[in-house]
Amino acid sequence: MTDRYARQTVLADVGPEGQARLAAASVLVVGAGGLGCPVLQYLAGAGVGRLVVVDHDRVEGTNLHRQPLYAMADLGQLKAERACAALQRFNPDVVAESVAERLTPQNAAGLVAAADLVVDAADSFAVTYILSDACHDAGKPLVSASIVGLSGYAGAFCGGGPSYRAVFPEITSDGGTCATIGVLGTAVAVVGGLQAHLALHLLLGLQPVVLGRVFTFDARRPGFGGFDFTGSPEPESFVPFIAPAAVNDDDVVVDLRGLDEAPHSPFAGALRLDVDHVATLSAEPSRRIVLCCRSGQRSLAAADRLRECGYANLALVALG
Repeated sequence: MTDRYARQTVLADVGPEGQARLAAASVLVVGAGGLGCPVLQYLAGAGVGRLVVVDHDRVEGTNLHRQPLYAMADLGQLKAERACAALQRFNPDVVAESVAERLTPQNAAGLVAAADLVVDAADSFAVTYILSDACHDAGKPLVSASIVGLSGYAGAFCGGGPSYRAVFPEITSDGGTCATIGVLGTAVAVVGGLQAHLALHLLLGLQPVVLGRVFTFDARRPGFGGFDFTGSPEPESFVPFIAPAAVNDDDVVVDLRGLDEAPHSPFAGALRLDVDHVATLSAEPSRRIVLCCRSGQRSLAAADRLRECGYANLALVALG
């Protein structure tokens, strides 16, 4: 072992045994953006042996103020590939593998099964629920985080603790995004750094365990808060996210995006309704209703309204 990790192996909580645990660990990181950049940098810096980076996006100029893994020369390139190249230059001891595709219900189970721990840095409702379901089924710990504006959180779910769905069974708020509300790069770095710390905490087996806890950060004050959700029961039923390829001809498909947002739906015969008018839908109870939108947020809100109307056979699709 080189002296690269000397400043952390001298810690009684790490030592040579802990460093060996990190070197043997495989972590799946979904999202190589504002949260994913500090997560990947600090996990690679700590000597986590294998990092699998999943991201289908390309580097844009608006990313650079909060995504320091990338440079001007990376504009237009796939984030997953450029992130892995940067990590290998930074620490050649680490194996960094890129998966330049969207995280979906179809590929999630296989990716999760090959990891010891999963980091959700995609800041997407659909991705969070898909990963939570896959991690809960596989018994793998999930560290999830999100930030918009000047406030965010990071928490540890599944892997023996409650799933994300147990804490947040439904998300119905019509919140904005970094593109519409904005975000400060340093605030993203704090939450991403916290997320990386939670991942290392779990990989090293530190005590007290962080599973079942959410940590919040308010960059305006600034200050930290949070809550414990240990013992939260899993929901008896929920509306699942499915892949677009899993939509059947017999399904009633509702595209919740406006025509100005998406002039053409990928599903022939899809109905166009917004969340406020989805309750006007009339469909046979035996037919499945598939709700589609960009991120999954509107679909979750629409599913709540349809369940209030007595519809139970529902599914969600995030179209990105």
